[in-house]
Amino acid sequence: MSILHLEFLVEEASLESTLTQLLPKILPPTVSSKIHAFRGKPDFLAKVPNRLKGYQAWLPPDGKIVVLIDEDREDCLKLKKQLEDMAISAGLITKSSCQKDKSFQVLNRIVVEELEAWFFGDVQAIRQAYPKVSAHLANQQPYRDPDAIKGGTWEALERVLQKAGYHPGGLEKYKASSDISQYMNPKLNRSKSFQVFYQGLLEIINSKQV
Repeated sequence: MSILHLEFLVEEASLESTLTQLLPKILPPTVSSKIHAFRGKPDFLAKVPNRLKGYQAWLPPDGKIVVLIDEDREDCLKLKKQLEDMAISAGLITKSSCQKDKSFQVLNRIVVEELEAWFFGDVQAIRQAYPKVSAHLANQQPYRDPDAIKGGTWEALERVLQKAGYHPGGLEKYKASSDISQYMNPKLNRSKSFQVFYQGLLEIINSKQV
């Protein structure tokens, strides 16, 4: 049986909090993981290249690196290329650059457009964390496609929660991520970017037959 270890590089603490809740629902007990959070996107983009170079010398044969960053209304393709170039420059093989049926070391994934889109992808989890939120939220036109919410998903979640009487002083991102993610069901999430991330993890797991 292979022993698989995953290193997660994420841009900030609320994403770390979310993965802390989600990974036990996705990864089998035979897979170990460690999450490294940075202090926002500028800090992430400045420090990840050197972190990846360090991994190039250290990463065990059954180790993988998962890089996760918010789109933040940037050009998704340019941001993905930037992540790919970082890994390739560090001497690592990415999923996008490796040959078919070959092993890769780095999985780059982008949250479209922000982490809160993943929460809107599981309205039931939002309502379990915050019961006064409308039961019809998922069917309301602005929220039917979590990755296409206008005006920013962070702002949208703040409006929804404040309308229901929560976070009156402004959305506390870390608290909200912890509150909601504990109830999330990865299989049922309606966010396309979440499913791309989720399927990428399943592919890693299944390829190792852990």
